[in-house]
Amino acid sequence: MKITEKISRSEIGVLVAALLFPPFAAGEPAERGAGRRSTAPAILSIAPAGGEPGTVVVLFGSGFTEMTRVFLGEREVAATVSGEKQLGFRVPDLNPGTYALFLRREDGAVSRVYNFSVHAATPEVESLEPDRMDGCGAPEGREITVRGSKFRESTQVLLDGAIIRSRFLSPEAVAATIPGIAGGLHSVQVKNPGAPPSPGVALFMDVKPEITGVSRGEESVNYYNLIIEGRNFRGDSRVVVDGKSLSPSSAGMFERERVRFVDCTRMVYERHPYDRTVKQFSVQIINPDGGESSVFRVSAP
Repeated sequence: MKITEKISRSEIGVLVAALLFPPFAAGEPAERGAGRRSTAPAILSIAPAGGEPGTVVVLFGSGFTEMTRVFLGEREVAATVSGEKQLGFRVPDLNPGTYALFLRREDGAVSRVYNFSVHAATPEVESLEPDRMDGCGAPEGREITVRGSKFRESTQVLLDGAIIRSRFLSPEAVAATIPGIAGGLHSVQVKNPGAPPSPGVALFMDVKPEITGVSRGEESVNYYNLIIEGRNFRGDSRVVVDGKSLSPSSAGMFERERVRFVDCTRMVYERHPYDRTVKQFSVQIINPDGGESSVFRVSAP
């Protein structure tokens, strides 16, 4: 078979161009590499491979751009790109667990997916307010504020290892109510679910009675009241007056002098003097656990 038609030079040029540069599919950029990158972003290393909220993570790889976005699961995370091969991000406030970590570039290219572990944040305690409490007091006066960091709505406060009632105030503060406990030093810790507790901070419970003042109160023909004020008084505390011990439970029908407990800060001593001459005598409070106040000197009839 003979070819009878001649091909012009212009037609030969078109044929060669078609062979060397095949046409692009619909929707593709006119120039390869100008509108898109030839490969997806690649993650070669993750350091560290897990961490608690706030941890700085660095990714090394290739194909990164200024517009490359980091995802942990469905959560987009702000990232800082340091060139085509490195970017970093800070772990956001997520619940503990394993999340899918991947990159998405502005051209739609997506990296491979890697597992990233978000650990429970270990809280830190900086101080207690107050860090010293009286053993005897109203419930509203037995609340402390724990100050620190990494607290959550689910944060628990531990007293000597046992959970006590608390309420979340902020990521830096939690309030807790101290129950009735023995005197001395106690340990306060804070714990987030799934994380170890924080190191303990000392709380001192002071149960020793103290007299801060004695004043004269109601007077009658043959007696008058001495108002003893202070702290850590108890309903079964003894008042010792010049060596004589009196308590609310020891007052009998034939007992001339008696003591009445009012509250933790006040006791009333009903004194029956033989005459109205002013003299000096001592007053002291002794609790059933053996705690003793300092001796307080009084000038009165």
